[in-house]
Amino acid sequence: MSGTDTLFQAVKLDKLELKNRIVMAPMTRTMSPGNVPNDLNVEYYRRRAEGGVGLIVTEGTFVGHVAASGYPNVPAFFGEDALAGWKRVVNAVHDAGGKIAPQLWHVGAVRRPGVMPGGDTPGHSPSGMAFPGKVTGHAMTQQDIDDVVAAFAQAAKDAKDIGFDAIELHGAHGYLIDQFFWDGTNQREDAYGGDLEARSRFAIEILQAVRAAVGEDFPIIFRFSQWKQQNYAARLCETPEELGAFVNRLSDAGVDIFHCSSRRFWEPEFEGSDLNLAGWTRKLTGKPAITVGSVGLNADFLPEDGTANFKAAEPASIDNLLERTEREEFDLVAVGRALIANPDWANQVQAGKLADLAAYEKDMLKKLY
Repeated sequence: MSGTDTLFQAVKLDKLELKNRIVMAPMTRTMSPGNVPNDLNVEYYRRRAEGGVGLIVTEGTFVGHVAASGYPNVPAFFGEDALAGWKRVVNAVHDAGGKIAPQLWHVGAVRRPGVMPGGDTPGHSPSGMAFPGKVTGHAMTQQDIDDVVAAFAQAAKDAKDIGFDAIELHGAHGYLIDQFFWDGTNQREDAYGGDLEARSRFAIEILQAVRAAVGEDFPIIFRFSQWKQQNYAARLCETPEELGAFVNRLSDAGVDIFHCSSRRFWEPEFEGSDLNLAGWTRKLTGKPAITVGSVGLNADFLPEDGTANFKAAEPASIDNLLERTEREEFDLVAVGRALIANPDWANQVQAGKLADLAAYEKDMLKKLY
């Protein structure tokens, strides 16, 4: 094996077979007026499938709960019109030879009242906090929790029914599921609060409900992170032992593939080992793992001041990525901004045309291409 061949092997991950190891990372685009995927969305995803990506994970698409949406013009994943729009996306991706999973999302306390749908509904979260110590929204009742669990399960069933190849649950970056994980935003004194095992109960209930809804053979991807958009230095797990206990509970509840979000994929997760978060997760669970974080670029994606605006970046060497992939540190590689700049990134890399890749510029977020 030589060059980039390791990225372009066909791979079978128990319930999911892919033509190569390259994943399109989920990236919020806010370009679905009325919360319905449209012609531009269809073509946006089709181009990446034609460009050689093995698996597309869509932008976050919010489930059918009154407080799930937090940003304008984000596509929904419920209702006849939105699901019909997603069906068109699925068909286009399949026609181009790709596979696709929706990222199912609830923003939790990050929601700002006034965003539609939902109107004046405040953000929902375990303790009403988007940031540690600052109550700005609604602390969820047991009925709220049950309603959100049911909404995720229904969305997963709908995804399977309209032809998606898998689903991804967004449990990262300080959104709702992660707000339950994080002790900074989960100060509950009931069964959903306390140590990390108790704080994982909400996610486990969602996973179990989703598994029941889609059956045993449909792949469930789970995205998690140590860092939060509210605090880049936040950590759920300080040691491999803590991480092992955390991810194995999720694995037992139904996760087939872990999507391990870091800001820079090359950084080790714990002292004494070069393994990154995906590498440790794969080692500890035995489950396939996706690495992600500034792949193919020379700068991570958010400014240090926390403003939600993907930073410009130049193409960078992927030698380190190839070495880690060949060592089987992880199974799949998620590419984000480089695929916004280069819809055919995968084909270009496979052809050895790395010098022809375009840089990512912030203005590229202003249109779908």
